[in-house]
Amino acid sequence: MTLIIIIVTVIFSIIAFNNRDIFQKYSFNAYAIKNYNEWYRFFTYGLLHADWVHLLINMLVLYSFGEVVETYFKYYFGIKAYLYYILLYIGGIVFSVTYDFWKHKDDKYYNSIGASGAVSAVIFSSIIFYPCGKIYIFLIPIGIPSIIFGILYLAYSAYMARKAIDNIGHDAHFWGAVFGIVYTIILKPKLVLIFIEQIHQVFI
Repeated sequence: MTLIIIIVTVIFSIIAFNNRDIFQKYSFNAYAIKNYNEWYRFFTYGLLHADWVHLLINMLVLYSFGEVVETYFKYYFGIKAYLYYILLYIGGIVFSVTYDFWKHKDDKYYNSIGASGAVSAVIFSSIIFYPCGKIYIFLIPIGIPSIIFGILYLAYSAYMARKAIDNIGHDAHFWGAVFGIVYTIILKPKLVLIFIEQIHQVFI
């Protein structure tokens, strides 16, 4: 399923690289959603990326964590694994920009693209399953425990969203991560106890 999502996203993004009209029609624009009922934008923006670097980073991270999450979903949910996984991804896309919708619904010039919110949902789902795994950040040779990375990531995203000093959708990163956590726990509440037990064994 992860590979299918990557293939579809890459194809759609490449097409959009050469067609500006697609960016305008399918990007997330809260004003257009509110005033013209273009609700499809809640989904299609996740298939668009600004450039090759934006696309490759998102898809590389998705591939790295998506395979892990799929494995856990198959273990816990059996034949429902793929359904739950695609709902995790799509839910991350939608939920991650829900706050932006209310924040920018009267701003016709605000646009957002990229799968970062959905990718954040997948990353944080993996953290719930395996909080003591190691996450390696570019150029840093030492792995950071997943739970530590998660805390720092949420704090950084919240801080940068408040500062609003760049063009990165930090709100989407934050809320996508929150969705990944909540959705995974709702699917399997006992994961909370497993999560705590893993942290206890390693850090306490």
